[in-house]
Amino acid sequence: MGIILGVLFHFIGGFASGSFYMPYKKVKGWSWESFWIVGGLFSWLIVPPIAAYLTIPGFGDIIKNTPTSVLASTYVMGLLWGIGGLTYGLGVRYLGVSLGSSIILGLCSLFGAIIPSIYYQFNPVKGKDTFHDLITTHWGQLVIVGLLVCIVAIIICGKAGSSKDKELGSTGTDASGGEFKLVRGLTVAVISGVLSACFSFGIEAGTSMGITANDIWKAAHPGQGEFLYRNNVIFVVILWGGLTTNFIWCMILNARNKTFGDYTNKQSPLAKNYLLCALGGTMWFLQFFFYGMGESKMGNGASSWILHMSFIILVANMWGILLKEWKGVSKKTSATIAIGIATIILSVLIVGYGNSLKP
Repeated sequence: MGIILGVLFHFIGGFASGSFYMPYKKVKGWSWESFWIVGGLFSWLIVPPIAAYLTIPGFGDIIKNTPTSVLASTYVMGLLWGIGGLTYGLGVRYLGVSLGSSIILGLCSLFGAIIPSIYYQFNPVKGKDTFHDLITTHWGQLVIVGLLVCIVAIIICGKAGSSKDKELGSTGTDASGGEFKLVRGLTVAVISGVLSACFSFGIEAGTSMGITANDIWKAAHPGQGEFLYRNNVIFVVILWGGLTTNFIWCMILNARNKTFGDYTNKQSPLAKNYLLCALGGTMWFLQFFFYGMGESKMGNGASSWILHMSFIILVANMWGILLKEWKGVSKKTSATIAIGIATIILSVLIVGYGNSLKP
């Protein structure tokens, strides 16, 4: 029963992550920067402390009593990760939900596995895998094979995107009505893939807050194992950093594009727009909430990671089909993107299997 619940929780988390951009596509009369930051206020400022309040009694005191150096390093990692989150949104904007999510998640897998190991190669921490571990162990070599497959998959997806770009001609939009700008989208996708790894560094930097939350919970619930929601207090601080990055950039765009009037523009459906942004922002955060629940039920981080990534990619591509993002392209292009997406999922499975073999 625990495994079934774990799969269900991962599906809900993957569905939330793969679907969060959909409400934004229904916003009318607002520029991208306006709906992105309104949704972001829910993703990074409003929902995280509510989740922490509901799951961690006294979470505010934990943050208050945490050393400034810990808060600062956690926040800075959030700032860097925030650029990755910002460029994720831009990647989906310019490449579409299907191609954008597939390429960005593939890159996240690639850089998320490589960057931490390189970091710990030069800054050794007990229990953390180094790049030397990757290239000298059987499980590590499987991970590298999976990453190489990921690179091939991204090249295939890029080829499909290039074909789509040529077939669209000079229209700059696809059948869904969304923007399609291949070079710009691939550029921000690479940036997103690199900097998204900083989220894991943020969790690492804020570990002491999670430990405190865990100790308090275990003292109140003896003999009931580890605390399922202890990272929720860390998320609050990391996401402050993410909010800062995105808020500054969106305000710059509002000023540059003269779109500050979006927030009060009575020519647009204001109430509906705000509700859609709130929904999109809340869905974005729920991926973390349900990921933790799924991992606790399955008892295997590698299996959880495989399911989570696979569900996100599959759900995002389901939306891509429903939105008709690939309608009107040749059969060859459609086949190419299908092969690329399947190869990304294969790379995720290989990396996950390799991680599952770690002693």
